[in-house]
Amino acid sequence: MLPEKRLTRRRGIYLLPNLFTTGALFSGFYAITSAMGGRYETAVIAIFVAMILDGLDGRVARLTHTQSEFGAQYDSLSDMVSFGAAPALVMYLWAFSSLGKVGLFAAFVHTAGGALRLARFNTQLQTADKNYFQGLPSPAAAAILAGFIWICLEYKYDIELFKYFALVLTISTGLLMVSNFRYSSFKSIDLKGKVPFIVAIAVMLGIAFVMAQPQTMLFLLFLGYAISGPVITLVMRRRKLQERKA
Repeated sequence: MLPEKRLTRRRGIYLLPNLFTTGALFSGFYAITSAMGGRYETAVIAIFVAMILDGLDGRVARLTHTQSEFGAQYDSLSDMVSFGAAPALVMYLWAFSSLGKVGLFAAFVHTAGGALRLARFNTQLQTADKNYFQGLPSPAAAAILAGFIWICLEYKYDIELFKYFALVLTISTGLLMVSNFRYSSFKSIDLKGKVPFIVAIAVMLGIAFVMAQPQTMLFLLFLGYAISGPVITLVMRRRKLQERKA
């Protein structure tokens, strides 16, 4: 009798979605190195590029049916660098280096908040409500800090006048990431469905506003999203209390 052939399963990773993740990771790394060289505008733009690439990798994986546990873990590690460490270090080098330990503490709060947020997200992935995120997503938190720096650089604001506001802002983004506030995930939006013509016009105008003043509009958009979490949570709690009383 011929010996039974053993079927060996080839192990590997899906290349396409992980290329986007690698691009996001490189953008975060490039933001750090740019800030170390004093190129802060390049650093904040690199953070926003990382956000775009991070948004694409998951969508590409779903469209091509190439989701994997490796990809999910790699994406989290990339997010930690690009949205946890990078914005905190850029902010520290730009605004907090003269504040000593206070500045170091603020930057660490954002970094630790990003790490804890990602760890909690990974452990609750199977049980969490798909329509909401628990805590401010780390890309949005990073966009707030990057957008604020970009505005100050664009309009040549003196950082000495705003460094304490930046301090509060950095600590706040770190705490919001580990909060229990609920943020809309926008996953219920059907991009394939038809919409009224007025919606298409609104989207077009929105893109035009962002392109005209990207630093201001991106900062305000993500700041508004950060504020929406407490508002949504309070509204949902009030509805639950009214339902119980009824």
